[in-house]
Amino acid sequence: MDTIDLNLLPALDALLAEGSVTAAARRLGLSSSAMSRTLARLRAATGDPLLVRAGRGLVPTPRAIALRERVHVLARDVRDVLSPQDATLDLATLERTFTIRANEGFIALFSAPLVAAVIATAPHVRLCFAPKPAKEAGPLRDGTIDLEIGVLGDFAPEVRTHLLFRDRFIGVARKGHALLSAPVTPERYAAVRHVVVSRRGQFTGPVDDALETLGLTREIVALVPGFPDALRIARQSDLVALVTQSCLSDPRFEEGFVSFPLPVETPEIAVVALWHPRMEADPAHRWLRETVIALCRSFTPALKQEDDGG
Repeated sequence: MDTIDLNLLPALDALLAEGSVTAAARRLGLSSSAMSRTLARLRAATGDPLLVRAGRGLVPTPRAIALRERVHVLARDVRDVLSPQDATLDLATLERTFTIRANEGFIALFSAPLVAAVIATAPHVRLCFAPKPAKEAGPLRDGTIDLEIGVLGDFAPEVRTHLLFRDRFIGVARKGHALLSAPVTPERYAAVRHVVVSRRGQFTGPVDDALETLGLTREIVALVPGFPDALRIARQSDLVALVTQSCLSDPRFEEGFVSFPLPVETPEIAVVALWHPRMEADPAHRWLRETVIALCRSFTPALKQEDDGG
């Protein structure tokens, strides 16, 4: 490839199309002398005269005639490959499958409205929701998943993020629970039994750290993988659940519960969309990201939101 000059390709395309050095030079914005020198280089590269004098004009050789269409297609393809991607996106005809990895709580709350929003504007697009066992970046890197929804934390350095909303932990107990008969203090909160959520099987977290600073320890009776599981258990028992505020945006969990602010301070939770930079400029992927961002903001008006510059 060191001996091949691809700059000769558009010049050859112009010469074969115009059949004139002057016209080809005008087409490419070159001087006639520069185009004459280029024709000489093309003759040397191909081992053929390509265009020969016939009276006052030039006529193509048989090799030039045979090459004309191939050269035109090659020149067009090179321009397409080495030009910015057309950002025009026809959602009505777009056919594509996007895989979104998210935890059970996000899927429970947002999957139905997201599918509805996608169908309304891009009827041939399909969504595949994948479980989220861990934060590994491999599936984003190799394209197994297109978009991930997760809590801001330690991710691969090249991964792009955009803040969707800020969530926070709250306590939830069934209506009539004894804990709700008086103000929820750290002591009263620690005295009841609890159900908590952890995909990694960890029985302690930020709430336990905050209680420990006060010399308190709570009793955790059940550990479940998702917030909907914790809510179901709390609804049918005296266990108090620790969930995110966004969980209660799901209308399925509006009845039978009373939520309350935690009596200790815990860090806010930044929920973000993540994607690999190789998808940054893809128009269809950009549309998917914007759809998810708009949906999250419309469904979580009570939660803190801000643009992190993505």
